[in-house]
Amino acid sequence: MKTYTLKAGDLDPKWVMLDADGQVLGRLASQVAQILRGKHKPNFVPHLDNGDFVVIVNAEKIRLTGKKAEAKSYFRHTGYPGGVKFTSFREMIEKHPDRVIQKAVKGMLPHNSLGAKMLKKLKVYSGTDHPHKAQQPESIKL
Repeated sequence: MKTYTLKAGDLDPKWVMLDADGQVLGRLASQVAQILRGKHKPNFVPHLDNGDFVVIVNAEKIRLTGKKAEAKSYFRHTGYPGGVKFTSFREMIEKHPDRVIQKAVKGMLPHNSLGAKMLKKLKVYSGTDHPHKAQQPESIKL
């Protein structure tokens, strides 16, 4: 008996839609990372991008547990000396609610070119409307 190995031509990505309304950020991000990676499929291989496309709607309604909403901050650097910038979770969720989920999922994917390719399959929107209706995403409940 020979071992079956998945090849790049055998990949068949699907489209999945999730509603972030009332979901906890970390729990949603870990499950989305598994779907993007393809770990939910029986033919998972770590060296291929076998995951599905994920569309997340209602990103502004995501929540955090405990006092993290006041304590959590996002770090970035401008590239200049002394150019450290911190943004609070409250400010980030008001201005860019999609980036909150993208940053959480990015931290749970591989930190290499394959992880960057997987992250491109994540589409996050702050309202209920999205431009991917033609792909007929399957709505799943987490």
